[in-house]
Amino acid sequence: MKIIDAHLHFATDAYFDEIAKAAEHENSADHLLEQYRMRGMVHGIVMGNLPVEELEPAYPPFLSYCIGLDSQVFDMAKLPQKLHLIEQHLRSERCVGIKLYPGYASFYLYDDRLTPIYELAARYKKPVAVHTGLTATDKALLKYSHPLVMDEAATKFREVQFVMCHFGEPWFTDAAAVIEKNPNVAADLSGLLERKIPDFAAFCEKKHFYIERLKGWLEYLDLYDRFMFGTDWPLANLGDYIAFTKEIIPEEHWQEVFYENAVRIYHLKPESMLAVR
Repeated sequence: MKIIDAHLHFATDAYFDEIAKAAEHENSADHLLEQYRMRGMVHGIVMGNLPVEELEPAYPPFLSYCIGLDSQVFDMAKLPQKLHLIEQHLRSERCVGIKLYPGYASFYLYDDRLTPIYELAARYKKPVAVHTGLTATDKALLKYSHPLVMDEAATKFREVQFVMCHFGEPWFTDAAAVIEKNPNVAADLSGLLERKIPDFAAFCEKKHFYIERLKGWLEYLDLYDRFMFGTDWPLANLGDYIAFTKEIIPEEHWQEVFYENAVRIYHLKPESMLAVR
């Protein structure tokens, strides 16, 4: 089975080195390629954290990217002056979407300032991926990253394909309601694990409440054509994440969730894929 990682991060710095080590990985392009080939993973989509001025980010060739409006490198107040750069990214085949970080940058998805972003996304037919749910730092504000906030944006901009990153974890009930109501909202299942899990069976037993409710809302929706596999690399061990996703997704939908949905939603090209050995 071919697998696409629809949500990862890629950077060479000490922070990523440490979290990769905790997941029993090495934060390097060579190691990532080795792991991809070992597990039948043929492509990945980087959620960008680089300045928009870097028009040709140095990601490995087996990775596409979403241009990220990360508050650490992007000032929303300067959006009008940066739109031409964002558009240049979207013209590239390697740039397959836009990534927003509302919880970290303290804005609501339906903020009128974002209208030009959504207009560009619609024009170039590229999705807008959004961090939803819990944040990696306690300085971020959850009111901006709650999945219900996506409802108003998705209703106002029906021509835009939204991707609810992390399925709004842990607000699965609210996330499911937004997806059920809005046909232009999909989700990835990244960011639900971290580190290496030493005993997967024991982990599933210990996290029974969490897993059963996650599976329950996925079954309730029964919209497996709108969910994508993602790892949030280097946060979690890749083998664990594949096993976890197989645990929460019925086997008859693995092909969709692990591969087909990402190809369709992000308009991926066969020539960008790694060959499966």
